[in-house]
Amino acid sequence: MRKPWLVFTIFLALLVLSCEKKQEFNGTLYDKPAKEFCLTGWKEGKEKKVCLSDFKGKVVLMFFGYTHCPDVCPAALQVLSKTMNSIPERAREKVQVIFISVDPERDTPEIAQKYAEYFYPSFIGLTGSPSEIEKVAKNYMAFYKKVETESKTGYLVDHTAYIYLIDPEGNLKLIYPSTRQKPELMAQDIDKLL
Repeated sequence: MRKPWLVFTIFLALLVLSCEKKQEFNGTLYDKPAKEFCLTGWKEGKEKKVCLSDFKGKVVLMFFGYTHCPDVCPAALQVLSKTMNSIPERAREKVQVIFISVDPERDTPEIAQKYAEYFYPSFIGLTGSPSEIEKVAKNYMAFYKKVETESKTGYLVDHTAYIYLIDPEGNLKLIYPSTRQKPELMAQDIDKLL
């Protein structure tokens, strides 16, 4: 008599589990609240405070880099540009890309902004004091370190190369390897979140 109930209970549990809607994403799922920050941007010819919370209700794609970066940064921003172009036009206003410079010594707010918008007109470039950048980077598990070289730029900055996706509710939802990520797959993830 107990065996039919056991079979029925297992069947019911499997039925409930199979009905659960799963969100499958192409990035690494993180799904923790994003840490608020405010840094300095450039708009209409002057410096302006820009906070993550300014973009609540949008998907935010964030990348840490610097304007003198010879390889990874331009490649990552190109991936982000292609991602924006893979999103339906009507949804692009609900997505904001933020480039955060880890080289405040050379990257002023104006330089960071011009660099970011070179890749796509709506991209935002931000910077801040060394301590502000350090705090934001630490909160997002981003590493960077100034490395002296004999290059004509004087030094390079070693840094992590991840793209962070923050969902419209303000959660750090996904993390992508920046240069190995296919833009159309990131666009699919964004579409699932909008």
